[in-house]
Amino acid sequence: MKKGFSLPLWVAAAAKAALKKLVGFSFENFQLIKIPYEQKEIKIEVHSVGFLKGDTHALGISFAKSGLDLDITQNLEIWTIASLEKNSIKSSVQTNQINIIAGYGVGIKEKTSEICISEFAKEVLYENLFDIIPDGFNLNLEIIFPKGKFLSERTSNRSFGIVDGLSIIGTAAETYSSASPEQLQNAKTELTKIIKNSCNETVVFVIGENGLNLAKACKVKFPIIKVGNWLGPLIVDAAIKKIKTVILFGYHGKLIKLAGGIFHTHNHLADGRIEILVFLAVKEDIPLEIIVKLSRLKTLEDALLLLESFNKSIANKLFQNLSNTVEERSFEYVNRYIKTDMRIAAIIFDRKRKIRWSGSNGKDYISIFN
Repeated sequence: MKKGFSLPLWVAAAAKAALKKLVGFSFENFQLIKIPYEQKEIKIEVHSVGFLKGDTHALGISFAKSGLDLDITQNLEIWTIASLEKNSIKSSVQTNQINIIAGYGVGIKEKTSEICISEFAKEVLYENLFDIIPDGFNLNLEIIFPKGKFLSERTSNRSFGIVDGLSIIGTAAETYSSASPEQLQNAKTELTKIIKNSCNETVVFVIGENGLNLAKACKVKFPIIKVGNWLGPLIVDAAIKKIKTVILFGYHGKLIKLAGGIFHTHNHLADGRIEILVFLAVKEDIPLEIIVKLSRLKTLEDALLLLESFNKSIANKLFQNLSNTVEERSFEYVNRYIKTDMRIAAIIFDRKRKIRWSGSNGKDYISIFN
């Protein structure tokens, strides 16, 4: 399978090179990056390093190589600026010794202005930088993606309250394409492990990091699998393995595709979101002038805002029926391949990560996500 290394490793390599330059090490065009909780190091290339502002700051530069053709961070240019600041707190135990700063092109949370960085990315930085920081000092680490703001316009970050750039996400060292057949096999393997380790009652399928993080934040008690874009075949596999209930938990912009019979949800393979919504709006007898306006929009979130400005009750009813249709079409899809009575429950959240709608089956589970 084609693979590379996730964005946090490339950020860590540039940061490690910058910090080492700052404390007197000679430049090497690679860094050995330790992976948290694993007994291994990965060799990551660094492009260059140099001093700024005399010798008080050091700049490290790397270029991310995720190995994925459809990954927006492939070849992303990464700058990290390291500087040291004396620690005024005298203590034998140092805490918060690394201050991670969102520079230009790095995404921040719209509500709090905090840098949008995964726990795994933080752990990679701490694992590789902490021991290099001189005693009595803190590290200020500014991360910059020169093209991050431009590239973020091609993502759905804003839909999840992330603005001004790209998130530093990733939950593992290695990367695998969510559109590749190998990703489906990995999810099937994980499903098999879940059944062996627990039971085959209920499992939650989520798409992408945002869905996974939200499900974990809700402290969902059921096993959770990040399924990538291979929803259809994986639902069939769940039925074959005699899972009793599959909960589909996701952003409306992804799950709507299932309502239109699209069961591989990667945008490069199929879109049709607005077209599906227009079809559902016609079935709901929404006024023609609103349907025409819907057909001219580019995003499902814009469509939701338009519908809510017209009539919130009607908008909610339409998206409720969307949830029902996701369940119905998914059940029909599975039964093309295997006769089953497995329940499929849809629970959908909006751009603000607010859980809003559920299908007829999903209503039995939505309370555990709130």
